[in-house]
Amino acid sequence: MRHVTLEQPTSARLLADDDQELAVTATLRYSSGDPFAVQLLFPAWISLDGKKVTWTFARALLEEGLATPAGMGNVHIRPYGPAHTAVEFHSPEGIAMIRFDTVALHHFLRRTYRVTEPGREALEPSLDRGLASLLDGA
Repeated sequence: MRHVTLEQPTSARLLADDDQELAVTATLRYSSGDPFAVQLLFPAWISLDGKKVTWTFARALLEEGLATPAGMGNVHIRPYGPAHTAVEFHSPEGIAMIRFDTVALHHFLRRTYRVTEPGREALEPSLDRGLASLLDGA
C-alpha cells in the first residue's frame, strides 16, 4: 500500500509571556501511514536546545479545537478570536503558545480528509491480523 504524505508550510506567531509575538513558519504534516495523527514541525531556532521540534497529536483534536477548547496532556487547541486558533504545547520546560490563522488550519484539515476520510482510517494490516487472531477463539 502506498502512503500519501501532505505538508503545508504556514505562518504562525509565537506568543510570549510579555505580550510579544514572534513570526515563525511551521509545517503541518499528515501521512496516510499514520491516519489518526497530524504533526506540527518547527524550525531549530525556535527551540531551547537548537534542534528541530515535531509535535504529533490526534487529527480529531485539531478538528475539535478549531471549534471549541480541546485537549488534555501536552497539546491544547482552542479558538483565539474570530480568525485565529491557538495551539498550546505543554512540556517540562513550560508552555509555548502558537497562534495560527484558522483558515490555514481548516484548509490543511480538508486536504487530509481528501486523503483519508474521518471514520475511514484503516489500522495497519498487521494490527488487523493480530486482532483477528486474538478474537478468532472468542
